Amino acid sequence: MKVTASTRSPLDAECPLLAIPLFELDPEQWRLPTRVAAIDRGLDGVIRAALGHGDFRGGRGERLLLYPQHDRIHRVLLIGLGAEGELHAGAVRDAAGAAVGAARRHKVSKLAILPASSRKLRIGPMAQALTEGSFLGGYAFERYQTQNGKERPPAPDVVVHLEAGAEARTARAALTRGAAAAESQNLARDLSNEPPNVMTPAALAKAAEKMAREVGLKVRILEPAELKKRKMGAMLAVAQGSHNPPRLIVLEHNAPSRSRGKKGARKRPTLCLVGKGVCFDSGGLSLKPAASMVKMKHDMSGGAAVIGAMRAIALQKLPVHVVGIVGAVENMPSGHAYRVDDILTSASGKTIEVTNTDAEGRLVLADALHFAQTEFEPAAIIDLATLTGACGIALGPWAAAVISAHERFTQAIVDVGETTGERFWPLPLWDAHREHMRSKIADVRQTGGRDAGTSTAGAFLSHFVDPELPWAHLDIASVADTEMPGPTQPPGATGFGVRALLELVSGWKDVKLS
Repeated sequence: MKVTASTRSPLDAECPLLAIPLFELDPEQWRLPTRVAAIDRGLDGVIRAALGHGDFRGGRGERLLLYPQHDRIHRVLLIGLGAEGELHAGAVRDAAGAAVGAARRHKVSKLAILPASSRKLRIGPMAQALTEGSFLGGYAFERYQTQNGKERPPAPDVVVHLEAGAEARTARAALTRGAAAAESQNLARDLSNEPPNVMTPAALAKAAEKMAREVGLKVRILEPAELKKRKMGAMLAVAQGSHNPPRLIVLEHNAPSRSRGKKGARKRPTLCLVGKGVCFDSGGLSLKPAASMVKMKHDMSGGAAVIGAMRAIALQKLPVHVVGIVGAVENMPSGHAYRVDDILTSASGKTIEVTNTDAEGRLVLADALHFAQTEFEPAAIIDLATLTGACGIALGPWAAAVISAHERFTQAIVDVGETTGERFWPLPLWDAHREHMRSKIADVRQTGGRDAGTSTAGAFLSHFVDPELPWAHLDIASVADTEMPGPTQPPGATGFGVRALLELVSGWKDVKLS
């Protein structure tokens, strides 16, 4: 699938399907936008006729397929954007995703889209949203479906028809940004959708290495011997029940010169992105019920999002030193598995009382967070994890939680979530939560009971982060996968967090950490 731009009129191009997003129309008095009206004249007024009969009013998500009698334009799909005053990028993404879906249903290999003209969303954000929606709407994870020999048609190539002039250059740059973001989100979806017999910790590390070579990232893979040398007792305890050994994946973008005494050598501030990569979570000896074990292949979605975000950051050549760290393990029951009541010694030296082997992700993150701080001395850290079911109870499938003691950092994350449509909502991290996680026989206990489960999980992690360091924990458990399909989202992994992280790093110079 490709998304390109053209300044030709769709009337002059071979166009099996032309998608035209339109704002909500006043039923009493309406007129078509200038460009749409010009195209409609070339189509003998087929759009005006449909609108005149009241068949389409432009409500959000409304669609109408027309068949003009034209040599080059075979179908016209009208897509409603809703009221212009309420327009946001999400509506444009959905419109593009709906158009790609229609193209696949009608077995059309080429789709043309006409951007809506709006004062609220300029051509740059409009073109980026159209591109993102096209790639996200064209995504399907079908590699294991034989379809009885009948394959679904591939997603179409998309041409965004721009007006000639200076804005076309802006739009083309936006198309490139949108492609980097959405294709990287689709990579995260692919990694998470892979079955656990395929996507083992070693396979995840190989996938990250392959991506890193393609986009120019530095990559290191720490294997069990190195993890033992670094005394990562928490992460190794989770992994010890499985015959698939763990990996710590380290991806680095725009690394500063480490030369000492070299004139002009300057250390850039570093941002670390840390992801939970539990490739399958059985619950360990605290075994999950059968129904709860379904979809536990998605328990590595935080790690997948970090890998996807690092790809997008590299493609955009952002002038920030960013390190992505993913702790990849399996949590399985066996005679070698770690137990409830075990005392673990983490890489930081802090001891942990194990109270539930199904709360494994926080153990993996504890060692990964310590590694990030000691290896890279970052200016800030963000971790992403499918950490608690409590997050879904608190926020449902509509938002991820932000846990942080740094209000400005939290607000920056909330803001990029609103921009990208990947919504975040802050939950508290109080001293009471931190105290609650202290153990009577070790430094900290692994779980804190049912009350405020998302906050107490964040409080556990906070014991492994320097309190002066800006750090935010993103619990994406309720948004990492879905069974509710939409124009840009099939059932399965969402790739949530990739576009938000890219947006945050793109505007990093404006983020206030203190």
